[in-house]
Amino acid sequence: MPRDSTATKERLLREAERLFARQGLYRVTVREITQAAAQRNVSAINYHFGSREGVLMAILERHGDPTDEARGKYLAALGRDASTRDLVAALVVPYAAHLATADGRDYLRIVAQMTDAFATWRVQRPGTGPQLIEILAALEERPTDLSLAIRRERVVAMIQLMTAAMAERARAIESGDTLALDEPTFVANLTDVLVGILEAPLRGPLPG
Repeated sequence: MPRDSTATKERLLREAERLFARQGLYRVTVREITQAAAQRNVSAINYHFGSREGVLMAILERHGDPTDEARGKYLAALGRDASTRDLVAALVVPYAAHLATADGRDYLRIVAQMTDAFATWRVQRPGTGPQLIEILAALEERPTDLSLAIRRERVVAMIQLMTAAMAERARAIESGDTLALDEPTFVANLTDVLVGILEAPLRGPLPG
């Protein structure tokens, strides 16, 4: 691909990340992306990515594939029988690395909007790699005293909280807000909260 075409594709991708993160994944139009990338031809998106959905898939692959590789290294070192906290850390630590860059923070804010996909984490797709699936599957098997239906609910709840917490911290960093916790403490605390979601005892129905 010619250099100027590569640069155009990169500008489109970066502006899509920025707009999706700040204005809403399902609100941004193709025209807004091309205008932000200083492209006069609205068909530039179709040329480089095939569709608006293709841009999103490219963003998820761009950030998700390296994250999944990092999770795989964690899992290889820990083993599938590692503690729940270690397995959750294998999810959280590579994901938190995106807080360090502007495009990474945008990625975190984009993923948090994709709540309709969280319950289908078993389906491998851009942003949902084999290592993520393997770790979530291992977590879904525990604790064994809870029913499978409860364990499945809790894994989805864990994903929801992890992505929402990371997105909010990303937003706060971008906005220059004062952060109550430094990053190591934030990551450790979030990991422990997520473990709590998975391991909390089920106390039965609440009085109605």
